[in-house]
Amino acid sequence: MYSTLLVFHSLIRWLVLVFILYSIYRAFVGLVNDRAFSKTDNAFRHWTATVAHIQLIIGIILYTKSPLVKYFWKEKESSFQNLELTFYGLIHIILMLTAIVVVTIGSAKAKRQQTNKEKFKTMLVWFSIALIIIFIAIPWPFSPFSGRPYFRIF
Repeated sequence: MYSTLLVFHSLIRWLVLVFILYSIYRAFVGLVNDRAFSKTDNAFRHWTATVAHIQLIIGIILYTKSPLVKYFWKEKESSFQNLELTFYGLIHIILMLTAIVVVTIGSAKAKRQQTNKEKFKTMLVWFSIALIIIFIAIPWPFSPFSGRPYFRIF
């Protein structure tokens, strides 16, 4: 189960990135071109948060099952000397939880704004902040924290 969830978590990351990037793009274009906030814009706002929440649930399950995380909490003193253990035991989850909170707040605030401009601006700002945090927290192959492949396979 753990390895299967890990593969899905790796794949869904790309879905999260596509949704958040496209939502940011739509928000930017809508703001710059003074467009109406359409049903499609609202759907992308909603589905960006939903996909991020699905990824969060899978991530929390993985966090509770991860042998790296279990070792990190069992051997805290020595684990802080190992950047990879610290990354998965603490940094990754804190940054990703923060990013999901930012996406959720941004989505909720955008939904409640009165004008089209406010909706687009709120989405643009909050989703962009979340994207920066996500980019830092993903274990890219080139990451100084912990490198993982772009795509995990079964």
